[in-house]
Amino acid sequence: MEQTKALIDKLEAVSHLAEEEWISLIENRDSETAEYLFAKSQKWRQKYYGNKVYTRGLIEFTNYCRNDCYYCGIRRSNRKAQRYRLTKEEIMECCRIGYGLGFRTFVLQGGEDGFFSQEVLEDIVRTIRKEYQDCAITLSIGERSYESYERLFQAGADRYLLRHETAEEAHYKKLHPAELSLENRKRCLYGLKKIGYQTGTGFMVGSPGQTPKQLAKDMMFIRELEPHMVGIGPFIPHHETPFAKEEGGTLELTLFLIGLLRVMLPKLLLPATTALGTIHPLGREKGIQAGANVVMPNLSPTSVRKKYELYDNKICTGDEAAECRNCLGRRMENIGCELVTDRGDFAV
Repeated sequence: MEQTKALIDKLEAVSHLAEEEWISLIENRDSETAEYLFAKSQKWRQKYYGNKVYTRGLIEFTNYCRNDCYYCGIRRSNRKAQRYRLTKEEIMECCRIGYGLGFRTFVLQGGEDGFFSQEVLEDIVRTIRKEYQDCAITLSIGERSYESYERLFQAGADRYLLRHETAEEAHYKKLHPAELSLENRKRCLYGLKKIGYQTGTGFMVGSPGQTPKQLAKDMMFIRELEPHMVGIGPFIPHHETPFAKEEGGTLELTLFLIGLLRVMLPKLLLPATTALGTIHPLGREKGIQAGANVVMPNLSPTSVRKKYELYDNKICTGDEAAECRNCLGRRMENIGCELVTDRGDFAV
């Protein structure tokens, strides 16, 4: 136990560990070590962000996807998925409702859907930018060319989320079909940073076959990339995927890794993800208490929320946007935090 606490102290002091040290820390964690870690992670969150928890208005605008990732409910091969696409007008209506509720970041998230051409996407981004100049626009639409990312940035996008999912080659191949590569995923992430996006990455905790060594590589890759945002959440199986019968990730390990991320890179924007709330009724609150400082309520029309099913039993699929926002506000107040209505940019 003293050895694991010493590793946490070292991480706090120098912001990185060797691979063997990461493995030791992850393998030898216990509840007392976690308490020690969370005291530090809350201290660092408090230093840069106070008790503020930032909201991102999530707009899941298409569940069509050309990819066939083995863990994902909207994978190309899922013939039972009820597919949908929002129109530009529907997306703008989500923004209008969200703006009225105090959202100052809109996250456009969707599968890699060729229907939304470069020109169509640029037009949507440009229109949101023109109408909501005080808002941040985040995109989460997968792997694209450097030129495409650059043009979307010029159209007005500020941030981009692209989770690497695992930083080890063999594990990446276990989770993805042959046409997808870790090398290209990393190339996209470094390109996004170079262009000037506030860049986010992340990984699933407890994905099939995951080992402490692979988690060590994830933490080392994040340290090397130095993203502005990191989204991690427990792996939750979906019944129409090859991993339907696999065990899900745990709340305990996910929270521990959130704490480690906050201590390693104290200024990170760290979401308490919907997946955390799905595996435990107080999952998002526990995520904030472990060091997270972002929540992402859903602004998508209620008619499509159940259809954007990346994993089973996703929460908040029936709530109106206002209901979701108000409920989260109360939940954050209950743990001494304040849901705020500004853009919530990375602390410089």
